[in-house]
Amino acid sequence: MRELLPGCFLLQPKMFADQRGCFIKTYHDQALRTLGISMEIREEFFSISHKNVLRGMHFQTPPHDHDKLVYCTQGAALDVLLDLRKGENFGKSTSAELSANNRHIVFIPKGIAHGFLSLSDDTLMMYKTSTIHMPESDCGILWNSFGFDWGIDNPVISERDKQHRKLNDYITPF
Repeated sequence: MRELLPGCFLLQPKMFADQRGCFIKTYHDQALRTLGISMEIREEFFSISHKNVLRGMHFQTPPHDHDKLVYCTQGAALDVLLDLRKGENFGKSTSAELSANNRHIVFIPKGIAHGFLSLSDDTLMMYKTSTIHMPESDCGILWNSFGFDWGIDNPVISERDKQHRKLNDYITPF
């Protein structure tokens, strides 16, 4: 376990392997509680992305803001977090590689924008959230507006994500 930003954790789940393959526990309530995390999962979904697809930077605003667990079950992604919480860490970003090989999981608390760059074809990302998606609370920050080096000049981005506000234009409710 490593803290990426205050309250954001890179977790290494327990993996059990034998001649059949492996078994990985992606959610364990008590293990999270030892980190001070209490999360009731309300929704789970996944995305599949081609190489060089960039998704983000996404979050939900109050009252539908949520905690999130994210991991990669196929391929690899550069997972990026952006702190939108008021205070000294506002605007700070960090990243971690999530992949089918390393099996890492990221815990993302409320007030953190999340995005990723797919590093391979057919990258499958899983998300568990503490609230249900509400379109009226869905929000984002423009991927190239907060000084993070994605290592790519022209990623594949949705029209929706191209319309997000720049970080400097965003007034945070967190």
